[in-house]
Amino acid sequence: MNRRRIRWKAFTFLEVLIALAIASIALLGLLRLHLLSLATADAAQATTQAVFVAQARIAEASTEGFPRQGTTSGTVERNGQLYTWKTEVRGIAGPGSSRLPQDGLREVSTTVTWTQASDEKTMTMTTYVADTRIHERTAP
Repeated sequence: MNRRRIRWKAFTFLEVLIALAIASIALLGLLRLHLLSLATADAAQATTQAVFVAQARIAEASTEGFPRQGTTSGTVERNGQLYTWKTEVRGIAGPGSSRLPQDGLREVSTTVTWTQASDEKTMTMTTYVADTRIHERTAP
């Protein structure tokens, strides 16, 4: 009787271990990339909320028409994050080097500060508001 040796074609244990090691290294890299994308998404969300806070404060200062000069500040909580804001309304200097105030024009600037991952972040938004009665002042 002729005994034929059947040779199975399969991977050895060492080859399987090496393949698993390579796959685990690649998966660790993907996990790190995923964690980085989560941190970036959290930072983007916090910055977006800070922009919303600044827009709301500027809108509130402008709702009364021509805003009065001065400073207001406060704290607001959004999505579990604490935001500190400060709104300053200043008169605008005239054109050129004469630092005379420009009648009928105000600068409204809001600075929002928050803490993210033990770092303090700051964002400032500025707009200009004209007195709606400015055309009455300039008429001859």
